[in-house]
Amino acid sequence: MSHRRAVKSVERLGLGGPVARWRRLRERLHRDVRKNGYDAERNTFVRAYGQEPLDASLLLLPQLGFLPPMDRRIRGTVAAIECDLVRRGFVLRYDTREADDGLPQGEGAFLPCSFWLADAYAMCGRRRDAKRLFGRLLKLRNDVGLLSEEYDVERKRVVGNFPQAFPPIALINTAPNLRRVAPPAERRADRSAGEVDTGESRRRATGLRVR
Repeated sequence: MSHRRAVKSVERLGLGGPVARWRRLRERLHRDVRKNGYDAERNTFVRAYGQEPLDASLLLLPQLGFLPPMDRRIRGTVAAIECDLVRRGFVLRYDTREADDGLPQGEGAFLPCSFWLADAYAMCGRRRDAKRLFGRLLKLRNDVGLLSEEYDVERKRVVGNFPQAFPPIALINTAPNLRRVAPPAERRADRSAGEVDTGESRRRATGLRVR
């Protein structure tokens, strides 16, 4: 992302910099992640090279334009996260049993990640699933519309920091992505996809729109 942003700063804002070198680095990193950050056996991208566990941030790959939403690897990553990280309809950041983060095992579903899943659903053409998940998330707001950081799916109560800015920001970002007209996430992804030459055929904006 840093090299992509650097190239964009030169191309769109007229700033100076070794843009040719940055483009080469950007494309080299893109190839490297596609090769080493992907588990071909499971058809999913992974949290880190040489590891099998997943992280919910992988749901952002289509929004970042890393690959088109309809690419089998993106769809496979969404399916793998549904299998490994979804608990009763909500998404964990990662499996705390497989992460050495210095914290006690077990935490609630991290609400921004569930909004990311709704975004991924919409971009992959699963609009009904996206709306259903979005509706579940809206029901977690309190009487003045505030959201907590996490949700305990076992005790069915909000937990963590309250209120926290991340969930409402995610809500605001996801809401327009459920529209039938090309949503913001798809427009961003389409622009970003054009920045990296992967040598693969890409769907343009009309092919990515949720029907």
